[in-house]
Amino acid sequence: MENDNLLYCRLRSLRSRKRIIKKDVEKQIRKKYKRSKELSEIRRNQPLIPLEEPYQLGFVRFFAVRDDVMRSSDGEFFQGILKKINTYMYSSSRQFLKKKRKFGRKIYVEKEQKLNSISLYSWSNPKFGLTPRERQYFLMYEEYCPLRKGYKTYYEFIEPWRFILMTRPHMITHYKPIDAELEKEYAELESYLGQHKAVGILQKKIHGKSNSWKMKYERHLIKSRKYIACAMSATEIAECFEDL
Repeated sequence: MENDNLLYCRLRSLRSRKRIIKKDVEKQIRKKYKRSKELSEIRRNQPLIPLEEPYQLGFVRFFAVRDDVMRSSDGEFFQGILKKINTYMYSSSRQFLKKKRKFGRKIYVEKEQKLNSISLYSWSNPKFGLTPRERQYFLMYEEYCPLRKGYKTYYEFIEPWRFILMTRPHMITHYKPIDAELEKEYAELESYLGQHKAVGILQKKIHGKSNSWKMKYERHLIKSRKYIACAMSATEIAECFEDL
C-alpha cells in the first residue's frame, strides 16, 4: 500500500506535464534568442580589412553645406545639423534616374532626394544629441497614417536651402571577412526564431507585448471619427444657453 502511494506521488498529472513542457520550450527559445544576440554583436563588430586595390561601385549622392553658408560664422553649426539629417542615395550612373509610366509609356525621371525627418522618439531622446538651438530650426508636423490608423508626429528642417546635393564616385576601400561557421549558426537561429510559435513567445515573454503591432496612438478628441459628428462650435453652445 505504501509503495502504491509512493508511486502515485511520483506520477505527475497531465496539466503538470504540459506546464513543464511549455517551460522547457520557453527556456530553449530564450537561450537561442540570447545566443542570436551574441552572434549578431560579433558579426557587427568584425573589423574591416582594407583592399589592396580599391574599386568604384557606381556613384553616391548626398547633401553638403553650401560654400557661402560654410564660410559664415554658423558654418560649423549647420554642419552639425546636417550630420543628423543627411541622406545618401546610390546609383550605377551619375544621373540617378528611375522609371515612371506616363501616358501609357515608361520614361526616366530623376530620383527625388530629401533630408531626413526626425521622429518623435529621436526628438525626445538625449542620445540623438539635438541642442536647444538646433531645435529652433525644426517644425513639427502631424500626418495621418492609414495603416496604423493614427497620427504620426515628426519634425522637419525649415531651411533646406542651406544644403546642396553633391555626387561623388562610390569607392569600395574595405571589406568585411565572412566566417562560414558563424553565419551558418546565425542563419539556423534566425530560422528557428522566425517561426510563428517562437515569435509569439518572444513578443509575450521577452519583449513584454503580446500584440506589438497593435499600438495605441493618442489623438485629439476632435480628430477622432467617433466624436467628429458630435462636435459643436462655441457659437452653437452659446446659442443653446441663450435659449434657456
